[in-house]
Amino acid sequence: MKSGIKLLSVALLFAGLVLINYLASSLPTRLDLTAQRIYTLSAGTKALVAKIEEPVQLDFYFSRSSSTLPVDIKSYAERVQEMLGQYVRSAHGKITLNVIDPKPDTPEEEKATAAGIAPQTSRMAGEQYYFGLVAIQAEQQKVIPALVTEREQFLEYDLSQLLYQAQLVDRRKLGLLSGVPLRPEMDYMAMQSGRMPQNQMVISEWEKTFEIVPVEATADVLPANLDVLAVIHPQNLSPKLQFAIDQFLLAGKPVFVAVDPSSRYFRARGSQMAMMGGPTPSVSSDLPVLFKGWGIVYDPQSVVGDPVEAMPVGGISPGSVVRYPIWLNVTKDYLNSTALPTSQLESMLLVEAGSFSLKDTSGLTLTPLLESSAQSGTLMGMAIGMTPPEELGRQITPSGKKVLAALIQGKFSSAFPDGLPAEPAKPDAKPEEKKPVPTPQAESKAPPALKASVGKSTLLLIADTDWLFDDYSVRKLNFLGTSAAEPINDNLDFANNALDFLSGSQDLISIRGKGISVRPFKVVEDMEIKAQQKNQEQLTELEGKLHKVESQLTELEGKKTEGGRLVATPEITKAIDDFRHEQVKLRASRREIRKSLREGIAALENRLLILNLFTTPVLVGCFGVWFYYRRKQ
Repeated sequence: MKSGIKLLSVALLFAGLVLINYLASSLPTRLDLTAQRIYTLSAGTKALVAKIEEPVQLDFYFSRSSSTLPVDIKSYAERVQEMLGQYVRSAHGKITLNVIDPKPDTPEEEKATAAGIAPQTSRMAGEQYYFGLVAIQAEQQKVIPALVTEREQFLEYDLSQLLYQAQLVDRRKLGLLSGVPLRPEMDYMAMQSGRMPQNQMVISEWEKTFEIVPVEATADVLPANLDVLAVIHPQNLSPKLQFAIDQFLLAGKPVFVAVDPSSRYFRARGSQMAMMGGPTPSVSSDLPVLFKGWGIVYDPQSVVGDPVEAMPVGGISPGSVVRYPIWLNVTKDYLNSTALPTSQLESMLLVEAGSFSLKDTSGLTLTPLLESSAQSGTLMGMAIGMTPPEELGRQITPSGKKVLAALIQGKFSSAFPDGLPAEPAKPDAKPEEKKPVPTPQAESKAPPALKASVGKSTLLLIADTDWLFDDYSVRKLNFLGTSAAEPINDNLDFANNALDFLSGSQDLISIRGKGISVRPFKVVEDMEIKAQQKNQEQLTELEGKLHKVESQLTELEGKKTEGGRLVATPEITKAIDDFRHEQVKLRASRREIRKSLREGIAALENRLLILNLFTTPVLVGCFGVWFYYRRKQ
């Protein structure tokens, strides 16, 4: 009877544990104890999900049944599915999730291919698998063709961006105010040749995503309903247009600005015009009124020179190569790996770029995207055109890192605190040409000017414009009469990333990259480094001796035969035996040293194993003893 009760108790305990696990998995809340809260949706995502009006269907394709997938891919797929579950729970019925396993030669595989999911190749067995996501709202469909572990840090942003794009019916509008000819200028030579000049590739890339609305530098207002504004190499903008840009930013709309202390394009054009007797164009650009009002410090005459990031170029003598310190090859070490616009980039080329900073009193946040090295300094833009590359390097006085591009966010103060600036009166204007003074009724129709940002405003500023040109971003190819372009750096990717990032909603812009689920065991890494430092010198010396002994042994072995005849003397034979004994001893010593490198780590692993095995039983036992005495009392 007692044994039956015990068996029933064990069965009930097991059933209770299963029930508790089931209930825990079904609860709408989760406890996220990770350091960077990687399993918790950010406030921006929650706000984005709360704005969903029409239901969204998420189709998550993953080849779960594949037996050749690496463990890290399967773990990441679990992470993605868990995160998608968080979206479903936060949407309160507005999001549905379908998890699909597209097995080979099945309708599910055909559906994945039709939806735009790209097959990936397993690095272990070389077999293909599917790992992507489709968002569908009404007739609108957006897709992430391939989810990869390299983007795990930005998983939440990618998922939220997919949801946001699935709800967009029309293409986003990009207002483009450019002082450099990213679109071709029709000139006399082009008309005579009959060949139409081509757009710079950055325009072609932007046109894939945006409806580009041109903005003339002579305009007084911005076009209506712009989603994002790009201002490139601004020169001599009217006060009213600058006021419109100021109000656009303060209203919470994102702005991309590219200024330049020394435009290579206008420098070359100036030389051509000087040869023809024409006026020399200004090579620098600035927004002095706006920058001063926003708290941005920028010198339109200072060019950054950096011997560390200097680009190799051809020297004066034939075949020679020198490093040109004002052509900056910004590598991964100086690209912000945690910011979305630059996280996946490897290198960029900036030509005669400037730098900027914020005033301490601005109250804004500056997140550097591109920086120079600590060995960089500044040079006067007027002098660099007449100075050889070899001499420029000697003129640089290191003055610390410089910010070349950055995200500037926060509550901006208006650069026009007194409102819309008055039109400057023409000194030679006739009375009848003077504009009538607006009546109070007319003034009341215009919305009041903003004195500060309504919410959080975002400005992406870069102090160079030449990087947008094909000459510094792609290599033109011509294969069998077909023109093509090969990227030589990540300039075009940065242009796409920057505008894609800015054109998202403010909820998207607020999402930051998080940590990854697979975290390094820092204790073990530190132990390995210390052990390596402790024994590396001895190991290196031993490896040298062993190499020397093996070389001498090989040499002696070759002397044993000469012309196919055995000529080994007793002395050579004894020397060979001695070297072989020494070789065995040295190899044994090397094994001992290598073994010692792992002794501390192995001991730690054993302690952790024992701790993991016995911690739970000990805690349960202690609780049982406490409960027994408590009940007895």
